[in-house]
Amino acid sequence: MTATAPAPASSPSPGSPGTKTDERLLKASPLKKLMGRPELGSVVGAIAVFIFFAVAADSFMQATSLATVLYAASTLGIMAVPVALLMIGGEFDLSAGVMVTSSALISSMFSYQMTANVWVGVLVSLVVTLAIGVFNGVMLTRTDPPSFIITLGTFLMLTGMNLGFTKLISGTVSTKSIADMEGFTSAKDVFASTITIGGVDFKITILWWLGLIAVATWILLRTRVGNWIFAVGGGEDAARAVGVPVAATKIGLYMGVAFGAWISGQHLLFSYDVVQSGEGVGNELIYIIAAVIGGCLITGGYGSAVGAAVGALIFGMVSKGIVFAEWNPDWFKFFLGVMLLLATLLNHWVRKRAEATK
Repeated sequence: MTATAPAPASSPSPGSPGTKTDERLLKASPLKKLMGRPELGSVVGAIAVFIFFAVAADSFMQATSLATVLYAASTLGIMAVPVALLMIGGEFDLSAGVMVTSSALISSMFSYQMTANVWVGVLVSLVVTLAIGVFNGVMLTRTDPPSFIITLGTFLMLTGMNLGFTKLISGTVSTKSIADMEGFTSAKDVFASTITIGGVDFKITILWWLGLIAVATWILLRTRVGNWIFAVGGGEDAARAVGVPVAATKIGLYMGVAFGAWISGQHLLFSYDVVQSGEGVGNELIYIIAAVIGGCLITGGYGSAVGAAVGALIFGMVSKGIVFAEWNPDWFKFFLGVMLLLATLLNHWVRKRAEATK
């Protein structure tokens, strides 16, 4: 007796009644993708701020004024971008502001005291500044205190060292001039030169800023390191459980902040020739504000480099827009606080909408 196997049931075609389509095969609409972008709120805010000052200040729309706005945004954005990556990774760096000054002081004093080519001081500054970033990262990954405490300690140490070493070596609170030293002109061309386009002068920091945005965005969205950054910020234990090198990722992020501080420090030095040892205190909060306005969460695991750049652009528009509108600049911090609160609320709403449309 021959057993007859039952005929296999025909599988229903996709989309037919009773068929459940795999959610991974569903294509998200452009609107859903847009709503899921962390920088959406900051872009809306930037457009609103631009329109506001275009109406309130007659000179705001002039090409020279826009170049000034971009310059102000770039000097902040060079630091805001790596700070944003660090925040996406779930950490803070309260030493970022004074690290910029430390970088400039090291370049200036080493070159002056050693009577070396200015580029020697620049390279020594790069090595020392990156070492400060490694120190922050290693201290964080090898000890229990949170990054807030670790980098607060670094902030205090650098603040004291900036003042102490400058007075010890120079006898004053500022460095000696290095404008007549070999290599100064070429270094200024790299870090503090002006490019004229269409009769309008643009600072080279704008190019540094755009370059950092491109590199940071590529790292976040196109590399395995970007996945590690989001994973570490979303949950350190879970990331470690799936093989993410948590310690190396965090040390690398702190080195990224240090690299941004080095660029900003060299710009500070070669723009003004001398450096005041007390500069930079408080700027770390501005960097964090720009990143938060750009969509980064305080808790980590969410944000983008583009959003931080837009946050820096908003800062530049407000800081210069108040001047162009001939308002009292004493109100600047008030407007900055209002923007921070509104951006935080808008980003929260955008994130909730994105989650609801998934």
